[in-house]
Amino acid sequence: MSFSGSSPLPRPRAVVCLSGGMDSAVCAALAARDYEAYAVHFSYGQRTERRELESARAVAEALGFAQFFPLRIDLFRQIGGSALTDASIAVPDAPEGEPDSEARGESIPVTYVPFRNAHFLAAAVSWAEVLGAKTVMIGAVEQDSSGYPDCRPAYYEAFQQLIRAGTRDGDIEVATPLIHMRKSEIIQLGLELTAPLHVTWSCYSGEDEACGACDSCALRLRAFAQAGVDDPIPYRARKPASRSAS
Repeated sequence: MSFSGSSPLPRPRAVVCLSGGMDSAVCAALAARDYEAYAVHFSYGQRTERRELESARAVAEALGFAQFFPLRIDLFRQIGGSALTDASIAVPDAPEGEPDSEARGESIPVTYVPFRNAHFLAAAVSWAEVLGAKTVMIGAVEQDSSGYPDCRPAYYEAFQQLIRAGTRDGDIEVATPLIHMRKSEIIQLGLELTAPLHVTWSCYSGEDEACGACDSCALRLRAFAQAGVDDPIPYRARKPASRSAS
């Protein structure tokens, strides 16, 4: 029963791992719709660290998040081993032609940052415990992705068991609402949710203009083409992308 003039019930809280990329922005829009949302962003020595921070902050502000919490992790820059954090490893151009989802899973690309998402989730869960949030959201995508092992459903199922065993109440849930979606479907969902896609950043190497050549740019451009929508961010060069459904 509701009473005139009574205060609305408080919304449940959720912590969102917000990279500033397209997928995380749509995940953040879902969180803003359903929760009192708190964003945690990680600067970890990646090539586009400055732009990603700028984009993540802009997404959180546009969606009215309760708090934006930027964290710096120096571990990945120090250990290297990834083209995103090690200047001695070049960011490769995306392969020509349409992606082969099975082939993508056969080898791990040099842009993979070793066990990165475990560090992100651990920090997010720690903050969630302090906030009393029962949900941690991350925009991981398995379909139409670069084939990173920490974007697979089994990875998050295993991490969920760790949370249940290693937190105070064991009741924080990791939500991956986009993990089974195609990127073109994610764009369509983002448009429905009025997600601020125009401030997002996906490029692995450029900070002022997206390179248009790396795997992340290629996946993003192809997704926008398949969704029949122009990508609103600036590119140095854009490879033609098929509009056919994959």
